[in-house]
Amino acid sequence: MKRTIAWLALAGFMFTSANAQQADYKPMDDVNKVVDLTLDSLEKVKTARPAAGSSRKGANPVLFLVGNSTMRTGTKGNGDNGQWGWGFYEHKYFDESKITVENQALGGTSSRTFYNQLWPDVKKGIRPGDYVIIELGHNDNGPFDSGRCRATIRGISATDSLVVTLKEGPNKGRTETVWSYGEYMRKFVRETRALGAHPILMSLTPRKRQPEAPKGSAAPLKAANRATASPSGTAEGTRIWEPVRVNETFGLWAKQIAEEMNVPFVDLNELSASKYEKMSSWKLNYHFYLDNIHTSKFGAEHNARCAAEGLMACSHPELEPLKAMIINLQLPTTGVKREQGKPVVFITGDSTVKNTDRDSTGMWGWGSQAWRIFDENKITFINCAQAGRSCRTYLREGRWEKVYNDLQAGDFVLIQFGHNDIGELHRGKHRGDIPGTADTSCVSRVVLQDEAYNEVVYSFGWYLKKMIDDCREKGATPILVSLTPRNEWQNGKIERRNDSYGKWYREVAAETGCEFVDLHNITADALDGIGQEATKEYYNKDHTHTSLRGARLNAIGIAIGLTRNGSKLAQYLK
Repeated sequence: MKRTIAWLALAGFMFTSANAQQADYKPMDDVNKVVDLTLDSLEKVKTARPAAGSSRKGANPVLFLVGNSTMRTGTKGNGDNGQWGWGFYEHKYFDESKITVENQALGGTSSRTFYNQLWPDVKKGIRPGDYVIIELGHNDNGPFDSGRCRATIRGISATDSLVVTLKEGPNKGRTETVWSYGEYMRKFVRETRALGAHPILMSLTPRKRQPEAPKGSAAPLKAANRATASPSGTAEGTRIWEPVRVNETFGLWAKQIAEEMNVPFVDLNELSASKYEKMSSWKLNYHFYLDNIHTSKFGAEHNARCAAEGLMACSHPELEPLKAMIINLQLPTTGVKREQGKPVVFITGDSTVKNTDRDSTGMWGWGSQAWRIFDENKITFINCAQAGRSCRTYLREGRWEKVYNDLQAGDFVLIQFGHNDIGELHRGKHRGDIPGTADTSCVSRVVLQDEAYNEVVYSFGWYLKKMIDDCREKGATPILVSLTPRNEWQNGKIERRNDSYGKWYREVAAETGCEFVDLHNITADALDGIGQEATKEYYNKDHTHTSLRGARLNAIGIAIGLTRNGSKLAQYLK
């Protein structure tokens, strides 16, 4: 095509936008179907992104991130719509005393629009010894000269091009030469190297989609059902959601340019998708938010880790200095000490499960008394509960992640929350979650210890379902345990929460098929028999926290519940 452009230009002719659409090149289909309006206010977003090189500390290098909304969502990139790009979390994997990570990505950009509109400013901050990760392609589709005017020519040709006149946007009426995707990658690489920096190419993050039903089988679930499918799974052999690889288009093209120009290449698409395929469809679904391409915090953190792991695994010698600055690749764990042949029971929860657990006259959680009910010759137990936590904060603080990382097939997990989940969603300790069990969510602005950030908050039941699903993914057995009763009485009976948390525990157990120990009613029945006055000895300082005697009673209630259930865990009781 370039050959025709040359002689037409000499003859005084120019391709118009109409000519461009009739040329040999057909624009790639917009498979994302996402409306991203970020570039409609380019001046605004320029002020929202950091000035290139502004993160540099002294003479330290900077790792620049060049990409689109999968790397940096929205104008601010701070998750205020519940979506995060993986660039938001990439700094966690680098020693910031040696290198800073600067996210220069912008939603809505293609390799073409980023190169033309943003790259000149980014280059101003690049210094010799810096690194530049380039991950673009999600938006290299649609019309060449209308709409967002961001499409590139398929493939990696160095000679094919189109001259178009832009019909829309801030540059309406301007004439522009459009190159292939691969040629834009070459431009990024050449210009990065000319500045003395090190370019790194990455393939795209995966999207998700509903797989096509095999011939002769029932059609996949409708969209309304897909969004709320439970972690109990679907029929054997079917998936509600699956990751999408792009290893025949942008992934392949980026790799080819990397090989051609001897540039480090990380196949982020493959690394991320291969992990997604080990997840349930329900879990894969919540790694995205609002659509099938933009990630939630879960998905962004997932891709950030995959990117860091990919860099560390890359054998290209140009990355050796960068790899020396990578940190935190080792997964956080509980530190449980395993013994061969013995499963582990992980105990999670709040202060009613784990308290100070020291002074005989102080407050105790029942997890401290696990030794009274479990046979330590057969099973290891670890109390991972933490006072003051709800499902939401237990997850937010990474405590559940440690349990998840430690899980092995044959283990057990006791899951008990509820006392702190009733708190406020948007203020105070920001530990409350949405009442009920529906797979619903909202975005909350959290301000804690002078730090402000956005957080997607889910329902109480959703958090329980996540924990159940995570356990099953690892081959462990989750067991729900209802919250302990509070020392509040009416008409001679201790309180019961069977119309709220008790109900929600039962709904989740029924939906997922998870084992359920109703400690709330087991202990309440016992205390009803003991009587209101004598029950005071089972609590300490307030109506919620138990004394040592109360902790022992609740531990016995766990054993009773497991025995009544005929639980697999019951075989490990004393």
